Amino acid sequence: MQKRWDVLPSPPDSFFEQFPELPRTVASLLYHRDIRTQDAIDEFLNPDYTCHVHDPFLFKDMKKAVSRLIDAVKKNEKITIHGDYDADGVSASVILTDTLHALGATAVDVFLPHRETDGYGLNMKTIDLLHAQETSLIITCDCGISNTAEVEYANEKGIDVIITDHHSIPERLPPAFAIIHPKVEGETYPYKHLAGGGVAFKLAQALLRTHAEKNELLESGENHEAFEKWLLDMVAIASVADMVPLVGESRTLTTFGLIVLNKTKRIGLQKLLLEARLMNEDGSLTRELDAQTIGFRIAPRINAAGRLDHANTAYQLLVTKDGTEAVDLAWQLNQSNDERRRMTDEFVTEAIQQVRQKQMDKPVLFVYAPGWASGVVGLIASQIKNEFQKPVFAMTMKDDSEFMGSGRSVEGFNMIEALQQMPHFFSKFGGHPMACGFTLASPDIREEFENAFIDYFLDVTKDIDLTPTIKIDAQIDLEQVNWGLYELLGRFKPFGQANEEPKYLAQNVTVVGVEPVGKEGKHLRIMITHTSTTIRKTIGWNLCSGEIDWSRELSKGDVLDIVFEIGVNEWNGNRELQMTIVDLKKK
Repeated sequence: MQKRWDVLPSPPDSFFEQFPELPRTVASLLYHRDIRTQDAIDEFLNPDYTCHVHDPFLFKDMKKAVSRLIDAVKKNEKITIHGDYDADGVSASVILTDTLHALGATAVDVFLPHRETDGYGLNMKTIDLLHAQETSLIITCDCGISNTAEVEYANEKGIDVIITDHHSIPERLPPAFAIIHPKVEGETYPYKHLAGGGVAFKLAQALLRTHAEKNELLESGENHEAFEKWLLDMVAIASVADMVPLVGESRTLTTFGLIVLNKTKRIGLQKLLLEARLMNEDGSLTRELDAQTIGFRIAPRINAAGRLDHANTAYQLLVTKDGTEAVDLAWQLNQSNDERRRMTDEFVTEAIQQVRQKQMDKPVLFVYAPGWASGVVGLIASQIKNEFQKPVFAMTMKDDSEFMGSGRSVEGFNMIEALQQMPHFFSKFGGHPMACGFTLASPDIREEFENAFIDYFLDVTKDIDLTPTIKIDAQIDLEQVNWGLYELLGRFKPFGQANEEPKYLAQNVTVVGVEPVGKEGKHLRIMITHTSTTIRKTIGWNLCSGEIDWSRELSKGDVLDIVFEIGVNEWNGNRELQMTIVDLKKK
């Protein structure tokens, strides 16, 4: 689908006059991100851990949760942390287990569900298992808010439940002992967009600060404040992996988390960086680790454990103190990630064929194969959504009886809200406005569900223009692309949701050469000139592998309009500015 290009208007002169100390480029980018007050600008450009990280006790249930946990540690009660199987849930589980151990807790266990046999969140079988193991307190991480019946069952078994979560709120909240969730109605915590790892971190903060009131050091002998900050590598991984908005407190936590990540003390993470070729044998990094590194190199490897096998592998890697074990586990994750990529490529090819054969005219796409691994259906849905720019459900059969799937939405359509309007179709579901997961109540109602969803989608979007839009920060001459501009853009890192990498438009550039690159020739290097004879190098990822093979469409002398991002290409110790093409139109 052709994307609409929306060049954002220049801010009013009054905005530039209000902040004369800001370079105009910086001021424009801030204005476009709705960062328009002095306090918001200071927080964004100069995040300060002491000023811009909120008091965890602003959560209305935090004192109750901390009191219960401190009491459980003193009485040596069995505490089980119930996480999720993705990078956010695993990171959250690591944060809380590290913290409880540092407080001196010895009866702490972790339960991470198996995607195939347990599914997402709490279930009755797990409650029975934990009860048999004499668990008296469950802390959920990155899950639990939708498990009303399961929390009721835990209460009946005499197990208290503390929920830490950030997912969509159900109509009826679980009767948990305490709920730490920024979006619950009536919640007093000021920042609403923490990842699951961020919410778990707030509980860890509160525990550490309470312990520090009566103890100079942690039971482990460490300083409370220093220990707290060393947890931030996990918060950064969780926040980027779960794609929460990287503004406000999440931006501050991620900014400082990246500092910690670049000097992480976790031996398992070091070995994972080695496997990913982000660290040399001598322990030095091959490049600075940033949000993009997490999103494309670290998080996929952590997620691969839960997708193809069990998230316990990733969890154990992040908490191990044994170097030999770390090497083995990092290798396993890397192998799983390679297999995940192979499977995803194969299944996406099948899914694209399904769409092109029968669904090109459908407003919502449904792709299905019984042999697809449930751990990669979300990746299939994501890639099909990107390919066709429509809401997508990718589905498979689990255990030959359960029909499960994952959905990805487009901007402007709230997918989880749609599922909440038709709960009778599901035995279990949950998610966010842009992504969801579900299990159908019966395989026999698949067609009925698909028809009902399409009807709902058409009804709620009938007055909405869902044409995919690229928001462009400014139209510029390529002569303006220099190291000075790149350094200014660096002030906006880490990039992510709600703070995407700035995009620029250059009109009427001339092609002087094209060259497919990469192992399979999927990518395209385009050499161009603009208003001078200077030849500029651009790179377009996957421009030779989509519906249009641009290597065949472009020739020397062609004139293009391009939307691009500005980055750096590093190789063999060299650094050069690189323009990455986001979209292009041939004149």
